Amino acid sequence: MLTKGDDFPLHQTPEPVAYAGTDRNFYDRYFFNGYAPDGSGFFAVAFGIYPHLNVADAHFSYIRNGIQHCLHASRELNMERFDLTVGPISIEVVEPLRKLVVRVNGEGIAAELAFTGRAFPIEEPRFTFRIGPRAFMDYTRLTQNGHYEGWVEVDGAREALHPQTAGTRDRSWGVRPVGSSDTQPFGHGVVPSFFWQWTPINLPDRSLFYHINADMHGAPWNTRAVIAPDGAGAHDHYETPSATMASPLASGTRWPASGSLDITTPEGPLTVSFEALVRFQMRGIGYTSPKWGHGLYHGPLEVEREDIDLATCDPARPDNFHVQIVSRVTTSTGEEGVGVFEQLVLGPYGPMGLQGMDVA
Repeated sequence: MLTKGDDFPLHQTPEPVAYAGTDRNFYDRYFFNGYAPDGSGFFAVAFGIYPHLNVADAHFSYIRNGIQHCLHASRELNMERFDLTVGPISIEVVEPLRKLVVRVNGEGIAAELAFTGRAFPIEEPRFTFRIGPRAFMDYTRLTQNGHYEGWVEVDGAREALHPQTAGTRDRSWGVRPVGSSDTQPFGHGVVPSFFWQWTPINLPDRSLFYHINADMHGAPWNTRAVIAPDGAGAHDHYETPSATMASPLASGTRWPASGSLDITTPEGPLTVSFEALVRFQMRGIGYTSPKWGHGLYHGPLEVEREDIDLATCDPARPDNFHVQIVSRVTTSTGEEGVGVFEQLVLGPYGPMGLQGMDVA
């Protein structure tokens, strides 16, 4: 099956670009988020391609007056991976690794968001994780902070982005659980669990990134902190695995209430403090959504709007566990900035006293 991609030098295997190995869970995804300096006007985008499921889906969410307005779209991929449009949502790669534009127009929600990177993207360590004998994920991700220009419109009320709107975008590809769930048990005595924290931060003159995946006992299996000065090239980042996060849970939830991140740097210890401003539910862009989970088949084309009242979200529902907390950030060197604190904890996690799928 030949497609437009086959006329570019992109091949990684002897097969056409339309095929991506043999794992049915292979995916290729874009993610964006953005916010004003006070944390208001938060938006997020997810756009995924699942070659072996014949699905492409896209999601856009925008918070206004305590309501998270969401637009979901899904279509049949038809093997063409260079078509970055799913119904009312599209992505244009203007300058690879530096500038991209997201456009939205459907169900009373519209937007045009132009992202420009602050520095060359970072490449995160390859994520390979097994639950018992089964590969749960195996993927690579690039991440980049930047600034946005544009506007968002909900039900006819258009708002221009704050001139200092900043945020993060990433690209990941590989294997994750996508599409319909695998009902095959993991095996006798295997307890599924997943712990994830991610904190891309925009400071005045540099970006700071931290992530950790850990097992149910708190032992990290993938973690790193990276500092990227504005304008940094591919080899101008500082990175270290010597970083630790202290993050109490908000009562009755699996959401972080605050955070204190300690990083070892060449200039000495750096402490980064997080003050929660706004909560964003990741199911609004497909993550853990029962209906709009990534890669689920909805037919040739399906589009739906969803409005989430953030004040009434049930924190005990597993599809509400995954959040991004827009946070005011201060450092021990006197810097002030804004970023997000993303967290997802599924199953037991000893360091936080979590058992099963209970909340704190």
